[in-house]
Amino acid sequence: MSAQSATPAVDREAVRRQHRYEALTWPEINEAIAQEKVIVLPVGSVEQHGHHLPLDVDFRLASSVCQAAGQQSPADMLVMPPVSYGYCHHVMDFPGTINVEPTTFVRLLLDITRSVAYHGFKRIVLVNGHGSNHPLVEQAGRQTCLQTDAVCCTLSWWQLVADYWNSEVRTSGRGGCAHACELETSMYLHLDEAGVRTDRIRGALPHYLNVPGGEQWQWVDLTMGAGPATIVEWTASYSETGSFGAPEQATAEKGRLAFEHSVNRLVELVRWLKARPPMPRREHHATAPTFPLPFGY
Repeated sequence: MSAQSATPAVDREAVRRQHRYEALTWPEINEAIAQEKVIVLPVGSVEQHGHHLPLDVDFRLASSVCQAAGQQSPADMLVMPPVSYGYCHHVMDFPGTINVEPTTFVRLLLDITRSVAYHGFKRIVLVNGHGSNHPLVEQAGRQTCLQTDAVCCTLSWWQLVADYWNSEVRTSGRGGCAHACELETSMYLHLDEAGVRTDRIRGALPHYLNVPGGEQWQWVDLTMGAGPATIVEWTASYSETGSFGAPEQATAEKGRLAFEHSVNRLVELVRWLKARPPMPRREHHATAPTFPLPFGY
């Protein structure tokens, strides 16, 4: 008897209803590939978030948005267990923070995406939850597209909600949503109000804004972008608590609105990516190259 004929029948509808990657067996993974499900990988960090938020903020928020989107639209996606550690070198003056160096981090993400692409998943979304991961997650996604035949989309979860948050929900000014801020604290209040040490909330804008010209050149806000001057120094050099922004303006209701909007937008994004037509590579050399590109990360 061949290995293929020995494989038990799979309940296709059960696979269609399942959004958790790790909950499937390998024959069910084959069925999920046949159903052209999109892989969604949450990415975050274990990092200090001031006096009032736990260390799990970044991976918990990203993972919660992804899991809720999967529950809402299981036929379209499989959500993987989160990559919980990220690049936090600059935050190591605050106890509890765990750092993974940039090359290690990108290689880890790329190993995961290449694995699922090898198995047959051709649409992948990396959903980041930690600001300093953002360019590294983008690099992992880019390398996935270049090194495999899969299409990999990358974003940070707050990009899903930025326009809505800024126009309809937030009350803080520019810089109020940076780190352990109005947005992150509101989201955490919605997901786990008991986990927020509300009696310890103390926000402040980073000290570098007090430098002459700082408000013009160097400012950071998750949903409003950043000033043209990027200077990433030790977090402890410009924040006493590790939080910068306006967490005192956070509410659970703001968090609910932001969370639900993020989830709905992620479902829309996954469905768009699933239906997006392939963009075949075209060769333009007059003489075909004589060896494959050696470049890789």
